[in-house]
Amino acid sequence: MGMPRNTGGGGGLLVGVDMLSERATMMREAVQKSQSITDNMVSILGSFDHRLSALETAMRPTQIRTHAIRKAHENIDRTLKAADVILSQFDLSRQAEAKILKGPHEDLESYLEAIEQLRNNIRFFNNNKSFKSSDGVLNNANNLLAKAISKLEEEFKQLLSSYSKPVEPERLFECLPNSMRPSSGSPGEQDSNSKHHNNGTDNTVYTPPTLIPPRILPLLHDLAQQMVQAGHQQQLAKIYRDRRSPVLEESLRKLGVEKLSKDDVQKMQWEVLEFKIGNWIHFMRIAVKLLFAAERKVCDQMFEGFQQLKDQCFADVTTGSVAVLLSFGDAIAKSKRSPEKLFVLLDMYEIMRELHSEIESLFRGKSCNEIRESAFGLSKRLAQTAQETFRDFEEAVEKDATKTAVSDGTVHPLTSYVINYVKFLFDYQSTLKQLFQEFENGDSNSQLAAVTMRIMQALQTNLDGKSKQYKDSALTNLFLMNNIHYMVRSVRRSEAKDLLGDDWVQRHRRVVQQHANQYKRIAWAKILQCLSIQGLTSSGGSNSMGVDGQNSSGVSRALVKERLKTFNFQFEELHQRQSQWTVPDTELRESLRLAVAEVLLPAYRSFIKRFGSMVENGKNPQKYVRYSAEDLERMLGEFFEGKTLNEPKR
Repeated sequence: MGMPRNTGGGGGLLVGVDMLSERATMMREAVQKSQSITDNMVSILGSFDHRLSALETAMRPTQIRTHAIRKAHENIDRTLKAADVILSQFDLSRQAEAKILKGPHEDLESYLEAIEQLRNNIRFFNNNKSFKSSDGVLNNANNLLAKAISKLEEEFKQLLSSYSKPVEPERLFECLPNSMRPSSGSPGEQDSNSKHHNNGTDNTVYTPPTLIPPRILPLLHDLAQQMVQAGHQQQLAKIYRDRRSPVLEESLRKLGVEKLSKDDVQKMQWEVLEFKIGNWIHFMRIAVKLLFAAERKVCDQMFEGFQQLKDQCFADVTTGSVAVLLSFGDAIAKSKRSPEKLFVLLDMYEIMRELHSEIESLFRGKSCNEIRESAFGLSKRLAQTAQETFRDFEEAVEKDATKTAVSDGTVHPLTSYVINYVKFLFDYQSTLKQLFQEFENGDSNSQLAAVTMRIMQALQTNLDGKSKQYKDSALTNLFLMNNIHYMVRSVRRSEAKDLLGDDWVQRHRRVVQQHANQYKRIAWAKILQCLSIQGLTSSGGSNSMGVDGQNSSGVSRALVKERLKTFNFQFEELHQRQSQWTVPDTELRESLRLAVAEVLLPAYRSFIKRFGSMVENGKNPQKYVRYSAEDLERMLGEFFEGKTLNEPKR
């Protein structure tokens, strides 16, 4: 059983080996066949490569000729294209030349386009210097461009000249706010409500006139731009100055601006000079806010994009006009000082301060430095002269040696002049405070108060000296009472009260009362002695009327008669003299009469009641008892009326 399994197993193994052997043989044969095919293919390919190489060698001359032909065609194409570009530039140049030869007047826009095309041509040929005729073309184009710019300059001149006309005064007045317009055609006679003290604090809107029509300005701008690009900036500035400057000066001349020297100013009568100063203030406002503002607008629009040129042209055009205006201000600032000039100096300083911001804005830039500094320098000189005039006034008040006596003891002209002067000064409070700040730091209110107090003290010192001219001490005190009362009342009714303070007012009211009391004591002491019982009695009196005329109390009839005669004489003399004296203030006059009556009338009534019977029973009683108390009261009402009244304005 076991053997057949072994035999069977060995046979199977042999069979498997044989099968593997067969397969291996087949594979070997296949590989050999494949190798043979590969060798044959390599042989074929090698032969093909050899033939291709031979073919390529044979074709190379043909390829070279083909490449050369292709390159030649490309060069021809490029040359033709370059020729087309050059020819087109020539064509455009001819078109531009034709337009330029026609000139800019008929069609400025096309003319400017032609100039731009010409510039493009010049740039093109500058970049293509290899072109054989480029130098000749460039010379021709540059010459043509120079002619074109020359024609533009002429067009700019003509156009600017055509539309540069002086502005008539009436047109300028229409540009002013209603409150600033002249009332009767004269520029210095504007509405009195707005004449002074604006200080630039109001928000009044000024509308500068249109100097050149809006439709023309863009054309002028385009022309100017072309000239700048051509390097003709200075020629442009000169043309603008030569055309616009005389027009601006003529506008001011028509308005009334005059060129006056310091000598001219010195020779003028004050009334004439004051009128011209009023005009000058108005002219300055019109010039800066209207004419210069309008000219700056023209410059800014015409030379837009060229800041330095804007400033240069504006400075060139306005220099002459500004110089004429400022020279008058300088002449006033340098002229001989006098008190009445202080207010016009303040008016002039005020307008320069009002215009300060406009001047700074309009005359900006390096080119306008000199003009700007001249204007600000005038402000400083006016301020300095005003301050010096202030000091002169203080000194003049204290040292005033006017011999004009006020025989009636009323308010002296110097007092009313100084007080009115101070009241006017308070109309300029804000201006004065600015003026003080020009030279000193500190509280401007305190500075103004100190100046005012010094003026008041100078006046009092002068009045004390003038009061000594009176031989009658009663009139001396009446004079001082009147004048100091005038000062106090004026201060109380003005803005000076807030500055000087209640303490000043109360202190000087007491001074007024002291002089009133002194007047009563000096003027009425003697007459009141006549009504005194003292000295009427004699020794050895009896209880009944004796032969010698004594009453029961020992009073002598003769002494009573003498007293009454003396009283009548003194009262009549006082009435005659003091009814010519003046107390111009109604309340003060009534108060003084009442104060005298309160002392005199009770004393007179008492004397008559007590001793009147001693003379009434004798001869001619009316010779001694000439007046009743009512008569005296009526006559007291006639005291201090004076021949002329000089009451201050309320």
